[in-house]
Amino acid sequence: MNFWFGLLIGLKEISAHKFRSFLTMLGIILGVASLLAMFALTEGVARGMRENLAASGGVERVEINNKDPSEENQDLAFLSPGRTLDDAEALRKGAPLVSLVSPEMNLGNNTAISRSNITIRLATTGACPEYLEVGKYELAEGRMISQIDVDRVTRVVVIGASVAGELWPDTPDYVPLGEVIRINGVPYRIIGTLAYCESDAAKRKRAAGFSAVQDERRTRRMGKKKRVNRYDTYWQKNHAILVPISTLFNDFRTASNADGTPNWKLDRLSISVADLSLFEETLNQVRGVLERTHRGIDDFGFDTREEWFDNIESSVRATRTSGSLIAGISLLVGGIGITNIMLASITERIREIGVRRAIGARQRDIFVQIVVESGVIGFIGGILGLLAATGVIQLLIALSPAENAPVMTLSSVVVSFSFALGIGILSGLYPAWKASTLDPIEALRYG
Repeated sequence: MNFWFGLLIGLKEISAHKFRSFLTMLGIILGVASLLAMFALTEGVARGMRENLAASGGVERVEINNKDPSEENQDLAFLSPGRTLDDAEALRKGAPLVSLVSPEMNLGNNTAISRSNITIRLATTGACPEYLEVGKYELAEGRMISQIDVDRVTRVVVIGASVAGELWPDTPDYVPLGEVIRINGVPYRIIGTLAYCESDAAKRKRAAGFSAVQDERRTRRMGKKKRVNRYDTYWQKNHAILVPISTLFNDFRTASNADGTPNWKLDRLSISVADLSLFEETLNQVRGVLERTHRGIDDFGFDTREEWFDNIESSVRATRTSGSLIAGISLLVGGIGITNIMLASITERIREIGVRRAIGARQRDIFVQIVVESGVIGFIGGILGLLAATGVIQLLIALSPAENAPVMTLSSVVVSFSFALGIGILSGLYPAWKASTLDPIEALRYG
């Protein structure tokens, strides 16, 4: 039997019973829409988490954290100086597999940052030049803190894009290089500004004609309150206040050890692995260096982004699997509906099938015709399901956070549509077999 002839007959059957055909397709439409929406949601969440991971330093970044020493070292824990600037120096010299070392000292989130009569409260970070590359920051104007600034304990500061917008709210796009701001009353000269940091989804949603910084300023001028998430990587980057680590220590921390030497305790110590294929070897090398500086006390641990990345991927896989099962149930119900309608259609057309067999149609011709008809129902249901999914996804984009907005990919469209077409064809196999095995004489006598 000619495939196109079977296709034509299938379309005529659908056209002749429009409402019944639509109800038959409804399960397929809902199944495809839910499957594609689920794929888009998980892809959006995964993409947002991966972007956040990359923005916070990538898989190669490792943070060295404090932890309780092991039981056998509990009584000797006082011997360890903890995380100090000496650790950073030792790692720079004794860990060649480490490409960058970034020690940090931090003031609390309540640090007063002021200019003229404007005061905002943000965290301030004492950093070294490596901080920029380890944290994946980008400079917009000026320069980063240099080693000379650290050595000379200069009062210079690099600020995030949103900080400039909040301290100079009435001057859009002002570049405040050379301006003086006060950090807890101490004057610092601005030597650089960081580029505005945002996710790809936020860039796509940005209002036409407005830069992201201008959009924030416009929101403030209109008196609208914007939800603040200080744990968000992009927010933290845009509200960064970076000063030389030595200057922060000298101005705001004057603690000394028992022997009178400065107590260079760190709030954070991060490293960047030079070669990810030598990740474990790098950690072992770092562990060996820190065991010497900590006098054999294992009061430190590693927070690796590799575990974070693995968790992202496993969470996405689990979500996709569970979502696919739920959407698959809807598709299965749609397939059962197609089977029922095709069986009913065959009952109505028994005499027609008998006539066709009597004039020479073979069993396989009848089989192919019924399978093609059910496939047409699956095909059209899949198309309508994709259209419905597009509307659902647009609604989800409007309701979802910008960084986790659903993303529809070509592969998810192909998979969803293939499922619909496959269900349509499979649902017609049993009715097609039943129709093709009808006795021609009995069929002609039917009705």
